[in-house]
Amino acid sequence: MATKIRLQRHGKKGKPFYYIVVADARAPRDGRFIERLGSYNPNTNPATIDINFDKTLAWVNTGAQPTDTCRAILSYKGVLYKKHLEGGVKKGALTEEQATAKFAEWTEQKEGKITGKKTNLLSAKDEARKAALAAEAKKKEEKAAAIAAKNAPVAEEVAEEEAPAEDAAAETDAAAESAE
Repeated sequence: MATKIRLQRHGKKGKPFYYIVVADARAPRDGRFIERLGSYNPNTNPATIDINFDKTLAWVNTGAQPTDTCRAILSYKGVLYKKHLEGGVKKGALTEEQATAKFAEWTEQKEGKITGKKTNLLSAKDEARKAALAAEAKKKEEKAAAIAAKNAPVAEEVAEEEAPAEDAAAETDAAAESAE
């Protein structure tokens, strides 16, 4: 029986969530499966992958063929690299200690990249939030200045209107005095 390691879709429309399963190649996509190996959530950034490493490695070693997407996921998690190193040990190119050391080094580098990406995403999010707050404060200041400018000319116009009225009153007083 040909077995495949593939994704089984769950979740609502537009929000997919996948189980990573081992299934008969003839079974439908979301149908019967032999064993569930883990889950994959592409909705998060970076994507969340929970996988049982030992079971998956055992299935890959027994001949289960991953689909293209599952191959990328297994490569990302290091299952295919571990299989590659075990092959080197079987052929005698590496010792078990060397293979373990290489895999541990690779795992540390991978974790460093993942934490670096998470840190960059968080810092970018914080910077975007600070920029939005600064833009909002600037807009608030502009509105306050516009309101102050709108209210200030009204007071000046009233003062200017009072001044001509006083001038007119003085002229009428002067005209009345000259007429007497």
